[in-house]
Amino acid sequence: MTKALYLSLALTLSGCATMPYRYGVDYIDPRLPAEPLGPEEQIVRGRPNRVIDASDWIWPGSWIGKLMLWDRRVDNHKIGDETEAVMQRYLEANDLGYVKVRLNAYHVRDEWRRLRSNRSVSAGWRYTLGVIGWLQYTILPGRFFGGDHYNPYSNTINLYSDIPAIALHEGGHAKDFADRKWKGTYAAVYMIPFVNLYHEALASNDALGYLRAEEPPELQYEGYRIMHPAYGSYLGYNFGLLFPAYELPIALGTIAGGHITGRIRGSQLATESP
Repeated sequence: MTKALYLSLALTLSGCATMPYRYGVDYIDPRLPAEPLGPEEQIVRGRPNRVIDASDWIWPGSWIGKLMLWDRRVDNHKIGDETEAVMQRYLEANDLGYVKVRLNAYHVRDEWRRLRSNRSVSAGWRYTLGVIGWLQYTILPGRFFGGDHYNPYSNTINLYSDIPAIALHEGGHAKDFADRKWKGTYAAVYMIPFVNLYHEALASNDALGYLRAEEPPELQYEGYRIMHPAYGSYLGYNFGLLFPAYELPIALGTIAGGHITGRIRGSQLATESP
């Protein structure tokens, strides 16, 4: 079992980002409104709060995220100008004008509005799984608990970590969904074990490809250092479902393997042509 597990990890993470990078999406959704967001800002920030913003040192889930990626900026609730600028450039480069980005923000009413108005996802999916996601966003706010994610039902990215690579990964999800006709179904099958590895691989590869094409070497290296162990965590979770008695050692092994392969791939960047 161990050999098969590491073989799967090696095959998944040994490759590099797809080059040349593919900008934009091929599918033009006829259900989209004429204007992307109207007068509203695409990227909004939550108001700083010293007490709430210290939650990453209180909530155990944030500690686990920091340890898993070995980066204290995970769920730090203090997103800097660089991360915002990288996200803005990515959205513009890929014509993702309909995507809303919230930086350490908690906007329940606006999230509900976007859920209701997102005609790109059928009402059947929006008012079932979409409503469940909205309730989770409302009751367990990432403004405290963290958890960077893209919500396809409201077409919204919520960021709580000051790491450009994570922001681009969530942007990669938004780009992937923008290129799908049956977005609700595509979101639903994500919950099937091992299927989500496909979604995560596409988002990670797109983020790495964009970094290679547009961003400086230090952010490229950081991308591999972050994306590989992050993907290893998804891989470990899925294999843990098959072998629950070994869930913890499997997760530790796949994450550690991701750290190793990420640093190896990152160190090779200087010898490769973009």
